[in-house]
Amino acid sequence: MDQLISPSATDAKPATRRAVVDLGSNSVRLVIYEGETRNPVQIFNEKAVLRLAKGMTQSGRLDEAAMTQAETVLHRYAAIARAMGAVPVDVLATSAVRDAKNGGEFVERMMARLPEIRIQILSGAQEAALSAEGVLCGIPGADGLLADLGGGSLELVRLDAGKIGEAATLPVGVIRLADRAGEDLLKARGIVSQELERVEFAGQAVGRDLYVSGGAFRALARIHIAQTGYPLNMVHHYTIGRDEARDLAGVISEAGRKLIERMPGVPRRRIEDLPYAAVILRRLLRATGAARVVFSANGLREGWFIRMLPPDIRDEDPMLAAARDLTRGTVRDVALPPALICWTAALFPNESAGQTRLREAACWLSDIGCHEHPEYRAEQAFQRVLRQTGIGLDHHARAFLALTMALRYEAPTDAAFLGPARTLLDMHAARRAETLGIALRLAYTLSAGTPALLAGTSLELAPGRLVLGLAAANGVFAGEAVLRRLERLAQMLGLETETELR
Repeated sequence: MDQLISPSATDAKPATRRAVVDLGSNSVRLVIYEGETRNPVQIFNEKAVLRLAKGMTQSGRLDEAAMTQAETVLHRYAAIARAMGAVPVDVLATSAVRDAKNGGEFVERMMARLPEIRIQILSGAQEAALSAEGVLCGIPGADGLLADLGGGSLELVRLDAGKIGEAATLPVGVIRLADRAGEDLLKARGIVSQELERVEFAGQAVGRDLYVSGGAFRALARIHIAQTGYPLNMVHHYTIGRDEARDLAGVISEAGRKLIERMPGVPRRRIEDLPYAAVILRRLLRATGAARVVFSANGLREGWFIRMLPPDIRDEDPMLAAARDLTRGTVRDVALPPALICWTAALFPNESAGQTRLREAACWLSDIGCHEHPEYRAEQAFQRVLRQTGIGLDHHARAFLALTMALRYEAPTDAAFLGPARTLLDMHAARRAETLGIALRLAYTLSAGTPALLAGTSLELAPGRLVLGLAAANGVFAGEAVLRRLERLAQMLGLETETELR
């Protein structure tokens, strides 16, 4: 007898998939994204290091062996995208192909062999704009200067509170810089300094942030994360002060290859590039006067992706979108988070706009553990939120939301697994997260996770008191669990408790 298959299992419309290849001077990478969400969701990511630009300073041409390898790799990437339902494939060719005498020939050869791919040779201005849009995709309010480092070029873009300003492309990518300097780091410093002197807007980042993107810069961040024992192994949004960044760059630029190889966190394929990336970072700090360095995992590819989104999705708040996306399809009632946002507002009358966004995100995440085993809900919710893929969350937000979720599920405040959040938050932020988590626990106890029952309750701050209001005819009463959790919340606020039937 034939097996019956539910129509829902076969007729469901598959999510949109898009494939992009970043064909750079150092490497070529395929990324496949799934869905149309404010935070790009990667379902495939593969890189091959080809060093197309090696020797191009002297020859003016792409390396023949690297081109042959690129043809093989692009053939594989096209096959992967076709098998995953993500064709056509957009190939974004950057400075190596753009500047090479035989770059056009190479592109024509690739497109003739691989009809599934569309190759666009980006100008310096186009590359800078896409890189900036990619960084703003994850850091919408970025303010300062973006430096996107590749193998062939360095893109600089002025960012003013999330707005893209002037841009410049400099021929000092890590491979090209090594070629131009004859692999002499002292000469490399002079070359970078001369190039940066041409960028008039670089000095406008004094006291602001320097946002750095690109694989070589991210490798520097990984080294610093490993060396300092930082509690979150994520490069995106990793932020260090000017002095720390200068010291890191100084150590890397002066260390020999053998010493670099022994450093924790060093990506082996980046060992040759690291001294030049360090030289560039140190010269950037000197030229810009930036107060902090913010590392971004986003760049060209995410800029390409966000341009594909409908305007309404593109304009979403990435933090709130990440919270909604993480729990989509798992929450018991999608009407409850908006109700919780209103219900918890009375507890935080003087919160800033940023604090309001965090509270709203926490309300959207508040049912994230509903399907977990009861004994592990607190820890599972904590880890899932702390390590989620949403690019719109900086490390402070991750720690705050994770700690809130742990307390929402009644984790002991001294639980060992809370250590990363405790390290990343100051005392005031941690106490606020705990208070919000305990309030959410009380809300779920009162409402059984339903907006209808929550509507019959309210919290109010009165002089010296936390007042829980209950509608007598709504089926909610102040049982032992409610009173215990109300008392705990009041203790966090330094208040006495009161219950009123209305």
